[in-house]
Amino acid sequence: MPEDLVIARNPEPDSSLPYLIRIPLGDGIVVKARDTWPRTAKVYCHRADAWPADAEIVAREPVRSISRRGAAIDVVLERSRENRSQFVLTKARGREMIFWQSARTAKQARPNVDLPTARAHGQSLEIVVDSGERYAYSFGHQQASIVRRRLPAGDYAVEIEDQVVASVERKSIEDLASSLLSGRLTYVLSELAALPRAAVVVEAGYAKVFRHEFASGATLAESVAEAQARFPAVPIIFCENRSLAQEWVYRWLGACRHELLLARTTTPFEPGLITWN
Repeated sequence: MPEDLVIARNPEPDSSLPYLIRIPLGDGIVVKARDTWPRTAKVYCHRADAWPADAEIVAREPVRSISRRGAAIDVVLERSRENRSQFVLTKARGREMIFWQSARTAKQARPNVDLPTARAHGQSLEIVVDSGERYAYSFGHQQASIVRRRLPAGDYAVEIEDQVVASVERKSIEDLASSLLSGRLTYVLSELAALPRAAVVVEAGYAKVFRHEFASGATLAESVAEAQARFPAVPIIFCENRSLAQEWVYRWLGACRHELLLARTTTPFEPGLITWN
């Protein structure tokens, strides 16, 4: 008989993957994961070294069947709802990547839209990616080049004359929730608000605020609203998935750079925001 699918909290405090999943196949496969189940989007996973002896168990789900077919591990749980899922093992740029999906999220992960390939405001952007950003956007679909270095605020930025003029902080829904409830987001928004242009992009639709497993939807929605009221110059943008969030970041950074360059040519300064010599 198959063992249980076990979900625990990741003991690494700084990890962007807050959960550990033990897949009962062979001697057991342990992965770090962004979520506890692929309800509305594929869940990114990364192979972990080992299962901790003192793991804080979040859930233990009896498994009806488990099998591996090529690059996919199919898991069927004993429960009646949300019981079928699949771990897909693949490689990108020479490293292993694992995605946890259900039939519904596999379909939703490909929204019925064709992302454009045109340049952002006619520019081929150079985007600065914070050196601390893990699993960073590649902007491979967009006409952009990337440089990595430490940013004063945010994860992705554009510069004019070596000065950061627009920056975006990227959040998963889990990261957004934890930073809101702990108060860390206030400090992030305060740093972003000091820049000429700044925003926060969330790799999930707004509906996921109300479907969080470990926090009240009303509490999170109130926290989002309070953050926006306190820092109105730093919008929080909800996109349906990672691909659309990346596209939004690219277009928004291009628009900010274009507008600020245009302002520079028409007036010596934009009051209260930025000056150039």
